[in-house]
Amino acid sequence: MAGKDFKPYVPSDQSMPELTFKALLFGILMAIALGAANAYLGMKVGLTVAATFPAAVVAMAVLRPFRGSVLEENITRTSASVGEALVAGAIFTIPAFVISGVWEEIHLLESALIMLVGGILGVLFVIMLRRTLVEEADLPFPESMAAAEVVKAGQKGQTGAGFVFGAMGIAAFWELFINSRGLTFVADHVYRFIPFRASQITIGDRAKDFTGGMLLESPAASPALIGVGFIVGFKIAATLFAGAVLGHLLLVPLALFLQPDLAAGLTGLDSWQSLAQGIWSRQVRPLAVGTMIVAAFYTLYNLRTQLISGITKGFRNLKLSGPAQGEADRLQVDLDLKKVGISILVMSVALFFLYEYFTGSVGGSLVLTVVMVVLGFLFAAVAGYLVGLIGSSNNPISGLTLSTLIIAALLMVSLNVVGAAGVAGVLAVSGVVCCACGVAGDMMQDLKVGQVLGGTPWRMQVGELLAVVPAAMVLPFVLVALDTAYEIGSPDLPAPQAGLMALMSQGIVQGQMAWPLVIAGMFLAVTLILINAPSPMLIAVGMYLPFHSTAGIFVGGVIKWMLERSLAKRNADDAQKTRAGNTGVLLSSGFIAGGALMAVVIAFVVLAYDLQGISTTFLDNWRAATILLPNGWLGLIAFAGMIYALFNLPLKAALKKD
Repeated sequence: MAGKDFKPYVPSDQSMPELTFKALLFGILMAIALGAANAYLGMKVGLTVAATFPAAVVAMAVLRPFRGSVLEENITRTSASVGEALVAGAIFTIPAFVISGVWEEIHLLESALIMLVGGILGVLFVIMLRRTLVEEADLPFPESMAAAEVVKAGQKGQTGAGFVFGAMGIAAFWELFINSRGLTFVADHVYRFIPFRASQITIGDRAKDFTGGMLLESPAASPALIGVGFIVGFKIAATLFAGAVLGHLLLVPLALFLQPDLAAGLTGLDSWQSLAQGIWSRQVRPLAVGTMIVAAFYTLYNLRTQLISGITKGFRNLKLSGPAQGEADRLQVDLDLKKVGISILVMSVALFFLYEYFTGSVGGSLVLTVVMVVLGFLFAAVAGYLVGLIGSSNNPISGLTLSTLIIAALLMVSLNVVGAAGVAGVLAVSGVVCCACGVAGDMMQDLKVGQVLGGTPWRMQVGELLAVVPAAMVLPFVLVALDTAYEIGSPDLPAPQAGLMALMSQGIVQGQMAWPLVIAGMFLAVTLILINAPSPMLIAVGMYLPFHSTAGIFVGGVIKWMLERSLAKRNADDAQKTRAGNTGVLLSSGFIAGGALMAVVIAFVVLAYDLQGISTTFLDNWRAATILLPNGWLGLIAFAGMIYALFNLPLKAALKKD
């Protein structure tokens, strides 16, 4: 791509509007909206979806009435995707302050500072690495190339905005009636506890009655979750669902059966159901955390060659990151490297004071600052390299953050900074690194799209920097609203990665960890690695999440598999498969955004009621009345509608003549 034969969509000698007020304004508004949607989605199911595709489509749609140029659309898309990337880093760490008990609720100022500093550093690190990874490294950038093709097609009138906005409206309307804090006229899933018959087992000279049962749940009738499953595909959805089967349908029934004393005195299915949910929450989840720990490091180990190569090449060619002297080609001009270096130093000073606030230790803060800057740059390079290799959606940010957390925690213990202050310091440094890695990976993907389209690098970098600030200021309010409405750490908002970070920081710094369960989970990960399981990390996340959520994602993966099989039977060519895939991705993106945004809106309504002390008796009475209806069956409407939308519509698009 970087060779002499490469020709961007907009040539370097062509001038057109690019970094304009309207482009930035729409980009920032979209960054906040997409970030809010991904905050809910990420804490709900432990997965976030790259915003590049929906941002590109929406950017074309909103700028078209204003006669926006393709480069203005590029700036809007670049700025818009910052919100998703920033919040992807934030939700892995900031909720851990609440889950660990360091905070009773989300702190707005501290959260904003972590996101702001981490986001700005992520942009600054990437500026230093852009030329190396985007132009010189022979990386495929799969999602970037696909997004660029969507934009090119949009210049011919094929924006696909109708799919995105139509799906958003349908999903938002449906979410209003299935959300636990909404009108709740439709149950998004149904469940029933199935008791086992008593079994008498003799061990030694003692015979004892064993009983128990199994809690069965239906898939969530959620367009957002089904859309996630369609985007990630059958293989990833099936791997995630395998973890759910292992955790909920094997380990929970096994724990119930092998602990008959827990069942003593239980009467009624409700009591059994509560016990089953308690075992999953208190015993299976810590075991899943142990599996995630080993799986995260195994993921990084598998990528060791690419990581070392990317970091080495980044240092070797760092001097090429700035524009060459006398260089006039706008496609090669980054922000001034010296100013970038000075900015990193300034942000490092801000980091020191931030960490000193959390830990109360000058020495500990100095160590944390050095660790963050070094690891932040290294991991930003890693994140950017992996995005170029496998795409932003598969970027192992949680593994990089966990590595940072463990290093920081061990340093805190060695410096005798323990207790709540030590946990807070560890989570703070991990939060900054995670936000930096999220933004770095996303920005590298955006810069590649910009290179293909003919965008000016320094203008895109300015757009990213300007979008980080309002996104970091607003998105903490979203976290507060979500915590108020759904409670971070609850089944409604489990936040699996944040739970992992909280447990690890407490375990190392405070010694508060259910080590037998965690160690057993580690050996489970070793077992999965030995049998060459597809992704031990995804299996562990599936164990950690509620069953109905992972089952809903699996339904989306099955629909994607059905579509691919149908296309194969029709001998569809590559162009037809691409049209079908793009249509499905646009619809899924709309379903995800619509459902998640409505959940966020509901959360803000609940927060407003809470702040004003207004009673929600009407809504509570509505829910109490509608729960008596057989509303679980109404969820079948969603499944039928999603099968039609994600199977028939992409199939029709594929078979339509050019």
